[in-house]
Amino acid sequence: MNITQCIVLTVGLSSSLASAIVIRHDVPDESYHAARSDFPPLATLYSIGVHGTLIDPEWVVTAAHAVFCMNPGQKIHVGNELVSVSQRYSYPEYQLGGVHDLALIKLAQPVTSIKPATLYDGIAEKGAGVWFIGVGGTGTGQQGQTVSYKENNGRLRKAQNKVVNVTDTDIVFKFERGSKGEALEGVSGNGDSGGPAFIKEGDKYVLLGVSSRVDSWFYNVGEYGVTELYTRVSSYSDWIQQVISAKDELTREKITTQNAFLQDGMKSMNMNELCASLEVK
Repeated sequence: MNITQCIVLTVGLSSSLASAIVIRHDVPDESYHAARSDFPPLATLYSIGVHGTLIDPEWVVTAAHAVFCMNPGQKIHVGNELVSVSQRYSYPEYQLGGVHDLALIKLAQPVTSIKPATLYDGIAEKGAGVWFIGVGGTGTGQQGQTVSYKENNGRLRKAQNKVVNVTDTDIVFKFERGSKGEALEGVSGNGDSGGPAFIKEGDKYVLLGVSSRVDSWFYNVGEYGVTELYTRVSSYSDWIQQVISAKDELTREKITTQNAFLQDGMKSMNMNELCASLEVK
């Protein structure tokens, strides 16, 4: 999901709205309300939302386009803990707005109070029913995103969807209307970047995808019919393990990029000031 709009709103440069989980119009909003216990390994990168998933006591996986402020010392929430970032590492072939939208955040100290999520390692994602979760604004499929993250005031929501297709790099979802959709059908939006598409197996949370971007010419974010792409975790499991298990910093730098991937709306900003304003407390 493109998060520039919610960033520029934060610093007063635009009237565009941010969104998080967008829901069905015919199901009460309360049915989508969630708690951290619904996905304990959830990480929140900024005060306006944007997420990741704890996959190792010292590592969070997120979208590469979301790491613009993930500098050493920046604070993030992992579960109920406030932890510092040590470094960021993105997939080396990623270009802003394209495929390979994946990054890893190394934490300055391990998180031991939460069991990390498990990475999905199969090839049968198509047809799977998954959950999304995130904070920010909201809306319904009839009108798309309509409520800003400020109005939502940090409400966490979760929603269901089904994988309709897979590619080498992405898993694909569509926001269906009525009986075609899941009971709690929904999609993510601006402000949910980096968040998980997950399933629960017993007491394990299994991560299938990472929220990346919309792929629809004729639908706005959150409207019925919109198609969303999540980076396909199973395609990058080898790279993830190589980064995590690297013996030293030089080895990691050879297989990653530390690019901040500043979007157009950010290039004229004072990034130190912006990152301080977005830091979670």
